Amino acid sequence: MKFAAIDIGTNAARLLIAEVQQLGGHMQFRKLAYYRVPLRLGEEVFEKGKILAKKALKFQQTMHAFKFLAEANEVDKLRAVATSAMREASNRKKIVNQIFEQTDIQIEVISGEEEARLILQSFVRFNFQKQEQFVVVDVGGGSTEISIFENGQKLASRSFELGTIRILKGKTAPQTWLDFSTWIEQNKPQNQIFTVFGTGGNINQALKTIAPNTKATLSLGSLKNLHEELMALSFEERCLQFQLKPDRADVIVPALQIYMAALNALGQESLVVPKIGLADGVIYQLFLEHTNL
Repeated sequence: MKFAAIDIGTNAARLLIAEVQQLGGHMQFRKLAYYRVPLRLGEEVFEKGKILAKKALKFQQTMHAFKFLAEANEVDKLRAVATSAMREASNRKKIVNQIFEQTDIQIEVISGEEEARLILQSFVRFNFQKQEQFVVVDVGGGSTEISIFENGQKLASRSFELGTIRILKGKTAPQTWLDFSTWIEQNKPQNQIFTVFGTGGNINQALKTIAPNTKATLSLGSLKNLHEELMALSFEERCLQFQLKPDRADVIVPALQIYMAALNALGQESLVVPKIGLADGVIYQLFLEHTNL
């Protein structure tokens, strides 16, 4: 079957189309198409508390385009989810209703806990749940989700209002950073040997920048070096020297700051970048709901 997942984040909206099959007792996951539009919903939500008319129109146009792309790919099922910025937008119900009326796409505004759960779903196809102990750090534009697991069972998880757009807008209190580090230190695995997985567009970009031809592991030292290099450059210089897209060149700096803070609190020197995220988890959930296993 073909499935489509729309992930409406604080920084960008994404459409993932994939074909998923059950063959010989194993799931075969094949990505057919991926589209990304830098909506930047968080810029207005964190400043004004709502999505303004011009941005709402672009949002609606993006959903129209995603609908047509899904139809052109003949998808069987589609699910659209929205995260931090939409959670906080005072006019989210109005926006959701308008988009449904115009496109027939029903957007679900999900909690941080549900976001973390869906992201973990995407790990199943890589058998990452076989790890004895691991931690998932997912950094977005409006929030960061931390989940701690042992033998595939979640021991603890929490969503923090610590995101790249939020930081750039100066909407992150020092107490939030302290709560972030304190909670991680208090809930991290007791065994010192465990794997940290980093998910999100910015850590994927960091991997591409730091180690494009190596395995998906980044050291804390390499993240610090990249952070320092980027901090020393202007926005335009980052785009030119690191070939970053304009909507990535600013948010990658606070994202690296969050990943480094998480690794320091966990007492770990590296993280693994699996290059998967919320949209992958939504696809897998659709597969479970609409396939007879």
